[in-house]
Amino acid sequence: MSRLPTLSATEVTSDRLVLRKARDADREGLIEIFTDPEVRAYLGGPMPRGEMEKFLDAFGTANTTSEPGSFIIADNSTHRLIGILGLGRRSADRPGHLTEDGEELELSYVLRRGAWGAGLAFEAAAAALRAAADELPDQPVLVVTQTANERALKLAARLGFQPVDTFEQFGAEQTLSTVRLHTFKA
Repeated sequence: MSRLPTLSATEVTSDRLVLRKARDADREGLIEIFTDPEVRAYLGGPMPRGEMEKFLDAFGTANTTSEPGSFIIADNSTHRLIGILGLGRRSADRPGHLTEDGEELELSYVLRRGAWGAGLAFEAAAAALRAAADELPDQPVLVVTQTANERALKLAARLGFQPVDTFEQFGAEQTLSTVRLHTFKA
């Protein structure tokens, strides 16, 4: 685990969303995200439901977002789980970095299929990046996605990320895109 700081907030809000820590009530939503073949199409495929249930039983649903910068994306009024978002450090032992040392901030997110197409991933990512820009010094932020995932690449571009490299991982070409954190400063 990196010793470099990441977003310390435990809750971030936007117009329609709240980024918050997981609760036991999020269990079914998490299972849906990790077992849905369409949601997981560019993320290594779906997990078997039983495997995901075993994981949550052993680890605890509330512990799935225990790391700093890890959030449930929920509806602001109902608090129903829409997706998950992480703004953590990309481990130096993984491919896809701007520097030899690695450990850059990396944005990742995934939404339930029913939440696609409403601008919620953009809203959640922008809110997390604004909160991080207010707390952390300027630095590069990465997004890594399968090159075949055109929707994710369009969203990254809409957020201001620029593609800088491609590499092979998980049997597919990945695109590394970056933006400076200060871009999101309020």
